[in-house]
Amino acid sequence: MTNFDDLKLAVEALSGGTNTVKLDDMGMPSILVAVPKLKYSDVLTGGTQDTLPAFLVDGQEKNVIYVSKYQNIIVNDRAYSLPMKDPAVSLNFDRAVTVCRNKGAGWHLMTNATWAAIALWCKKNGTMPHGNNNYGKDHANPHEVGVPVAFEGDGRTARTATGSGPASWYHNHSISGIAGLNGNVWEWTSGLRLVDGEIQIIPYGNAMRYTCNMGAQSTEWKAIMPDGSLVDPGTPGTLKWDYTADPSAASSAIELATALSHKQSDDNAYGYKAFEQLTAKSGTDVPMLLKALGLFPNDESGYEGDQFWFRNNGERLPIRGGLWNYSADAGVFALDLGNLRSYVAAGVGFRAAFCE
Repeated sequence: MTNFDDLKLAVEALSGGTNTVKLDDMGMPSILVAVPKLKYSDVLTGGTQDTLPAFLVDGQEKNVIYVSKYQNIIVNDRAYSLPMKDPAVSLNFDRAVTVCRNKGAGWHLMTNATWAAIALWCKKNGTMPHGNNNYGKDHANPHEVGVPVAFEGDGRTARTATGSGPASWYHNHSISGIAGLNGNVWEWTSGLRLVDGEIQIIPYGNAMRYTCNMGAQSTEWKAIMPDGSLVDPGTPGTLKWDYTADPSAASSAIELATALSHKQSDDNAYGYKAFEQLTAKSGTDVPMLLKALGLFPNDESGYEGDQFWFRNNGERLPIRGGLWNYSADAGVFALDLGNLRSYVAAGVGFRAAFCE
């Protein structure tokens, strides 16, 4: 790329060294934000000195993960993080994984573990990001607006240009941060799924590996026991999301459990609840790992109404962050585990990340 060194120096200087530019296998740039290694105690009250799972690959700690500063676009079948673009949408989970890996070794679809680490950091530091969650503006701060790039049929703003919002739309409330984690478009994340309600992960940051198999039949998926240990899927007593009664439609009567008692029979039903209101069935222990992965609250406040959804029939892959019309339900802790890996929608995009 012509003048790459000048671009890289300018980005790093303007961000105080927290942002950088990396080229892919075609010599094309993406703007990334460095996320340094974090411990449980850095982001969770009562957390240990152990490193968060996002930074562990095959048992080795990674000192930094570089996350796309912006929701991504696609050019030449590759993902790019660039400002003032209409984010790519209408791609399924496997396509999102592919366009990230096409960039070369180290590039991957941002993992759920990394997203959760950033979300927990935001909460801990009082910088829960605002965003395009109310037709081009922030629902609680309507004076905060982005630049429209796509519209609803009635003319209202849908998607806004990447990075076009104010500083409060970035994860650290500074334009040096990561943009777009609240609203605009949902984002696929990797390394997490539900299968018939059972929570399964690719341990821990291994989904960042270029060779990681995240297919439906992969043996890399592991289930989680209440003590935080990882076991083969289908092992009795693993953690699951369940209803408290057989659902026929949307239901907020949901809980974390160790046995599936109310599997839904079709896709008419779905479970939902504000993230901070999630609870576990009496007698079910919640390991710190689940909280570190953004799958269960560490306390009962400060999540600003961000919503959680799921279905407990079949395989369900995660999208995070919310949509341009989700209002208070959108946010950095918003998580939807209700869709098949084949799901495609004009409100679902993604972002790549890079790890050496």
